[in-house]
Amino acid sequence: MNETNAPDATGITTATDQMPSFAAAFRVWLKIGLLSFGGPAGQIALLHKEVVDDRHWIGERRFLHALSFCNLLPGPEAQQLATYLGWLMHGVKGGLAAGIIFVVPGAIVMLGLSLIYALAGEVPVVEAIFFGLKSAVLVFVVEAMLRIGRRALKGNVAWALAAAGFIALFFFHVPFPVVVLVSAAIGYFQPDHFSHGGHGQVKGDAPALIDAVLAADPGRPERLAVGARWASLAAAVLWLAPVAYLVLAVGGTFADVGLFFSKMAVVTIGGAYAVLAYVAQDAVEVYRWLSPAEMLAGLGLAETTPGPLILVLQFVGFLAGFRSPGAVTGVTGGILASVLTLWTTFAPCFVFVFLGAPLVERLASNKALSGALAAVTSAVVGVVANLAVWFALQVVFRDHTAFRAGPVAIDLPIPASIDLAALALAVVAALCLFRLKLGILRTLGITACLGLITRMVAHMI
Repeated sequence: MNETNAPDATGITTATDQMPSFAAAFRVWLKIGLLSFGGPAGQIALLHKEVVDDRHWIGERRFLHALSFCNLLPGPEAQQLATYLGWLMHGVKGGLAAGIIFVVPGAIVMLGLSLIYALAGEVPVVEAIFFGLKSAVLVFVVEAMLRIGRRALKGNVAWALAAAGFIALFFFHVPFPVVVLVSAAIGYFQPDHFSHGGHGQVKGDAPALIDAVLAADPGRPERLAVGARWASLAAAVLWLAPVAYLVLAVGGTFADVGLFFSKMAVVTIGGAYAVLAYVAQDAVEVYRWLSPAEMLAGLGLAETTPGPLILVLQFVGFLAGFRSPGAVTGVTGGILASVLTLWTTFAPCFVFVFLGAPLVERLASNKALSGALAAVTSAVVGVVANLAVWFALQVVFRDHTAFRAGPVAIDLPIPASIDLAALALAVVAALCLFRLKLGILRTLGITACLGLITRMVAHMI
């Protein structure tokens, strides 16, 4: 029986035919995969725009509920959110399609850039094009912060929690998992401050399709859960079996890569930014797969490609395989280690989402759990604000200086290092997006072309 089109207990067929077709959803996931620049904040903003604002497939509160859950998981939260939403719409095949397509375009680009970097050392033309894209992404992140904040922050406590999350991250560098867990605890024990009446759309929003379908067919998530549990088990086996084989029978660099990135996949709550501290220390200092400068170069490449920022791990894995002292080395070793890195980084995401999403849906009416997730959402607004400020400082200013005063630690921009070209492109992107309403695709196209022209003119001068 098709898991997305089974009759409920009353014998009435679910409203699956009202849902967008799998092909239509596939096209949207592909669009998101191709255009998901800007790290987690930019990707969540694009997801929200496509499935909540433009198409009204998912209700606002259900989207934020899913986002809150994904922020509790280790791994890239934006990719996990896409997987969750895909599963909710079309079951396991929908989750696999959304999650895999979210990664594949960026992974292909990152593999190409890794090859160029390893063989040639630099990618000036690509950097010039993505210079313009980063300026546009800055605007997308700000837009996401404003949009999600406006709709998610209901009440003084929620606003205070968002502000506290921003202050903790920006000024005191409190680890992201601590912010999330403290927020969840506050919401769990004080759910009345974060209760807004379930998954329905926010007042004034257009009706969301999936909310109407689930209201008419409340048994749908439980039916989808059966396939999700089997998919979670299969993903776990497919993830761990190759790693076990490499560790027990092969050894060497590839065993180290498989084991190392598998560990990263399960201990790093907080997405790519949480991963970087672990990777930078072990990959550089312990395994010596790359230098600190190369680690920064990989982060720069990952920030300018579509897909999760955690694709920086693919760059690290590629260089580990490229420089492997074993029989498989060079380009072949780099490609194989790159694929292995992707596998061990993203296969666990499907394990976590397919196992947890049905439980979260089933307990959606649980007041304490809903309060915990809503509190996490409030804190996430502060997280997005922190990312927006951090991203703005990185894009608009070339140099920074460390400011320390007791527990406060801030990287302040040096005013003289302002990049007027980047600032101008960000202004152009804001005009295109907010005033001219050109949309994401055309805005990215315009800023990419302007970025290339700007770099070419600067090089000629």
